Amino acid sequence: MVKKRSRWELIYDVLKVTYEEKKSKKTRIMQRAYLDWRNFQKYFELLIDKGFIAKCNSIPDNYEITEKGMKLLERLRKVDEIRIVGEMLG
Repeated sequence: MVKKRSRWELIYDVLKVTYEEKKSKKTRIMQRAYLDWRNFQKYFELLIDKGFIAKCNSIPDNYEITEKGMKLLERLRKVDEIRIVGEMLG
Protein backbone atom coordinates (compact mmCIF):
# COMPACT_ATOMS: atom_id res chain seq x y z
CA MET A 1 0.00 0.00 0.00
CA VAL A 2 1.29 3.46 -0.93
CA LYS A 3 1.75 5.90 1.93
CA LYS A 4 -0.17 9.16 1.59
CA ARG A 5 2.18 12.17 1.41
CA SER A 6 1.87 14.89 4.01
CA ARG A 7 1.29 18.54 3.16
CA TRP A 8 4.99 19.26 3.73
CA GLU A 9 6.05 16.37 1.52
CA LEU A 10 3.85 17.70 -1.29
CA ILE A 11 5.29 21.21 -0.89
CA TYR A 12 8.81 19.76 -0.79
CA ASP A 13 8.17 17.77 -3.99
CA VAL A 14 6.81 20.81 -5.88
CA LEU A 15 9.75 22.99 -4.76
CA LYS A 16 12.27 20.25 -5.57
CA VAL A 17 10.91 19.71 -9.08
CA THR A 18 10.75 23.47 -9.72
CA TYR A 19 14.38 23.76 -8.62
CA GLU A 20 15.51 20.79 -10.73
CA GLU A 21 13.65 21.96 -13.84
CA LYS A 22 15.05 25.54 -13.54
CA LYS A 23 12.35 27.20 -15.67
CA SER A 24 9.31 25.09 -16.42
CA LYS A 25 5.60 25.12 -17.20
CA LYS A 26 3.00 24.19 -14.59
CA THR A 27 2.10 20.92 -16.32
CA ARG A 28 5.70 19.68 -16.29
CA ILE A 29 6.11 20.51 -12.59
CA MET A 30 2.80 18.80 -11.78
CA GLN A 31 3.75 15.64 -13.68
CA ARG A 32 7.22 15.36 -12.14
CA ALA A 33 5.82 15.92 -8.62
CA TYR A 34 3.23 13.15 -9.25
CA LEU A 35 0.24 15.30 -8.29
CA ASP A 36 -3.26 15.48 -9.67
CA TRP A 37 -4.37 18.87 -11.02
CA ARG A 38 -6.57 19.79 -8.02
CA ASN A 39 -3.86 19.19 -5.41
CA PHE A 40 -1.20 20.72 -7.60
CA GLN A 41 -3.18 23.95 -8.05
CA LYS A 42 -3.77 24.21 -4.31
CA TYR A 43 -0.10 23.91 -3.35
CA PHE A 44 1.33 25.72 -6.38
CA GLU A 45 -0.86 28.78 -5.79
CA LEU A 46 0.11 28.77 -2.11
CA LEU A 47 3.81 28.72 -3.05
CA ILE A 48 3.32 31.56 -5.54
CA ASP A 49 1.28 33.66 -3.09
CA LYS A 50 3.96 33.26 -0.40
CA GLY A 51 6.80 34.12 -2.81
CA PHE A 52 8.49 30.71 -2.95
CA ILE A 53 7.87 30.29 -6.70
CA ALA A 54 7.61 33.08 -9.28
CA LYS A 55 6.68 33.47 -12.92
CA CYS A 56 9.74 33.82 -15.18
CA ASN A 57 10.18 37.19 -16.81
CA SER A 58 12.27 35.77 -19.66
CA ILE A 59 10.02 32.88 -20.69
CA PRO A 60 6.21 33.34 -20.72
CA ASP A 61 4.13 30.70 -18.89
CA ASN A 62 7.20 29.32 -17.09
CA TYR A 63 7.95 29.34 -13.39
CA GLU A 64 11.10 29.20 -11.27
CA ILE A 65 11.99 28.85 -7.62
CA THR A 66 12.87 32.08 -5.79
CA GLU A 67 15.66 32.66 -3.27
CA LYS A 68 13.03 32.39 -0.53
CA GLY A 69 11.89 29.10 -2.07
CA MET A 70 15.48 27.81 -2.09
CA LYS A 71 15.76 28.48 1.64
CA LEU A 72 12.50 26.64 2.35
CA LEU A 73 13.57 23.74 0.13
CA GLU A 74 16.83 23.39 2.06
CA ARG A 75 15.00 23.44 5.40
CA LEU A 76 12.49 20.84 4.22
CA ARG A 77 15.36 18.69 2.91
CA LYS A 78 16.92 18.73 6.41
CA VAL A 79 13.58 17.85 8.03
CA ASP A 80 13.20 14.96 5.56
CA GLU A 81 16.66 13.65 6.48
CA ILE A 82 15.74 13.74 10.18
CA ARG A 83 12.46 11.94 9.42
CA ILE A 84 14.28 9.19 7.51
CA VAL A 85 16.80 8.68 10.32
CA GLY A 86 13.94 8.56 12.83
CA GLU A 87 12.19 5.87 10.78
CA MET A 88 15.40 3.85 10.61
CA LEU A 89 15.89 4.04 14.37
CA GLY A 90 12.23 3.64 15.29
